Amino acid sequence: MKILILGANGFIGSHLSEAILSQLDAEIIACDLADHNLASCLNNSKFHFEKKDITRDLAWVTEQIKKCDVVFPLVAIATPAMYVQNPLRVFELDFEANLAIVRQCVEFRKHVIFPSTSEVYGMCSDAAFDEEESHLVTGPINKERWIYSTCKQLMDRVIYAYGKKHDDFSYTLFRPFNWYGPRLDNILNPQPGGSRVLTQFIGNILRGENIMLVNGGAQQRCFLHIHDGIQALIKMIQHKNNDAKNKIFNVGNPEENISIRTLAESLIKLIKKYPKYKALAEKTQLIEVDSEKYYGSGYQDVSLRVPSIARAREELKWNPSVNLETGLTKTLDFYLNA
Repeated sequence: MKILILGANGFIGSHLSEAILSQLDAEIIACDLADHNLASCLNNSKFHFEKKDITRDLAWVTEQIKKCDVVFPLVAIATPAMYVQNPLRVFELDFEANLAIVRQCVEFRKHVIFPSTSEVYGMCSDAAFDEEESHLVTGPINKERWIYSTCKQLMDRVIYAYGKKHDDFSYTLFRPFNWYGPRLDNILNPQPGGSRVLTQFIGNILRGENIMLVNGGAQQRCFLHIHDGIQALIKMIQHKNNDAKNKIFNVGNPEENISIRTLAESLIKLIKKYPKYKALAEKTQLIEVDSEKYYGSGYQDVSLRVPSIARAREELKWNPSVNLETGLTKTLDFYLNA
């Protein structure tokens, strides 16, 4: 089996590459703009990496799609600040560039495993989001924050439509719910909103800054350690008995549903256990800030985002196994002991 990973140096791509090489009899063709997260893969004879830009090296991408059996188009902008600051860039990369790749997967009949997002559910009022039944509810046009969600949602709809039209085209859509772990983001990035919430908070503490809690941090999220997320993807690749064909899977941990304020408090408590950073953690304060002041007027937040994972449990025989404290400790070990 040959697997194409576009965006292999990213958070999901780098962990996925490692897991495929260690768990599957498969060859990987991979690309990204850099390779610093792929040190453990680069010398493996089954891993073939090139520095390429999917928006520029179009002929190379097409040739690799033709060669491979499974395609992971993982290139995307996934930081909320960017949704507001540069929505057109989000549209160009997350939708336009990936649409071209998906169309080639259809043309050459390759199985595409596409990263949707928990954000497609938007402000859905369901207690737990169901892949087939829950409504996808977003805000007004002047809230640019929703461009990421709607780009991903439209990609989901296009892929689904291609699957209905062509019997010999197969796909799997997976919706990550706040995956976290080593290599999530650069914790040294000082820009507010420049990384995702967990790494933003770790960076705040290590830089001696206070943590800004947008709208008080009352909003809740379900966090899933990257190990569990990748194991779900491995099962999708294995595709036993067509259990992942033309299906959508939420991949999250509904048991680890906490507020952003609780996340910040937990990180401060855990970082105090590292002698080198104890003093920094002890002086960190939690400061409430209005979302418009932090992100700009185009931001809108969601109070609750809980996945139903019944389909993944039943059809993929997958269950999350890493609890939040263990996962956060593994993440902090990576960043603080580096």
